Amino acid sequence: MTAQIIDGKAIAAELRKRIALEVRRLQAETGVTPGLAVVLVGEDPASQIYVRNKIRDTREAGMASLEHRLPADTAQEDLLALVRTLNADPAVHGILVQLPLPPHLDSAPVIAAIHPDKDVDGLTTENAGRLVSGQPGLVSCTPLGCVILLTRTLGSLAGKRALVMGRSILVGKPVAQLLLAENCTVTMAHSRTRDLAGEARRADILVAAIGKPEMVRGDWIQSGATVIDVGINRLPAPEGGKSRVVGDVAFAEAVEVAGAITPVPGGVGPMTIACLLANTVTAASRALGLPVPDWRAQP
Repeated sequence: MTAQIIDGKAIAAELRKRIALEVRRLQAETGVTPGLAVVLVGEDPASQIYVRNKIRDTREAGMASLEHRLPADTAQEDLLALVRTLNADPAVHGILVQLPLPPHLDSAPVIAAIHPDKDVDGLTTENAGRLVSGQPGLVSCTPLGCVILLTRTLGSLAGKRALVMGRSILVGKPVAQLLLAENCTVTMAHSRTRDLAGEARRADILVAAIGKPEMVRGDWIQSGATVIDVGINRLPAPEGGKSRVVGDVAFAEAVEVAGAITPVPGGVGPMTIACLLANTVTAASRALGLPVPDWRAQP
């Protein structure tokens, strides 16, 4: 058996098309264009690329991209003052502060300063609490992308046994809550879990977000299970060769056992920016008192 490859690029492209339609609908019905403000402090090369891609995709979806580039020596209070200004701006529906910040800045109070209704990264404590308590909120983009990939692949997730490997606040904990909301039976595994391989073999759905290259082997996976590999790990180049990017799952082994699996790259990654745009439309819809699209539903 060879697993179905879950094409994150194609699913993200379909989601972006749907987002563009929702943007046009909001503009036609209300005259309002959803606005995403991106704040970049300093010259981190990777952050520059991420921000450039986010701005491009925001504009392609028909949304307003509001870019704020600050020098690396920006003071903490100046950054907080900008966040407060964006909170008060009715043209801004989503605020994203690109991380990591320069070493002299503390990211925790900056994230906490973002109004929860504009927190399109889903990182504030209030949005985490809303997720746990089942209240409407904004959900972290990568976990939301994982669940959309699963619902596109499997349809209903109700009753399935899911294992989430990793307990970070960025992926592991929120994706577990989203899977509970989809009526999965969820187990969380981490570095102290006994018999990690045995836990994995029981899972119908395996979400790997542990940050260790190819740790999950093929014989850890239940036959026919669906595997979502969140890991992005760059392996050093062998002498005379090129470095390569791999996930947390040994893909070549897993693809012979799983029913469906995301590749790395091209699986979860493309969904993250698409879900950032979806969250911005969600935030704009709520600000206008309009129904929120269900991005997890089948198109």
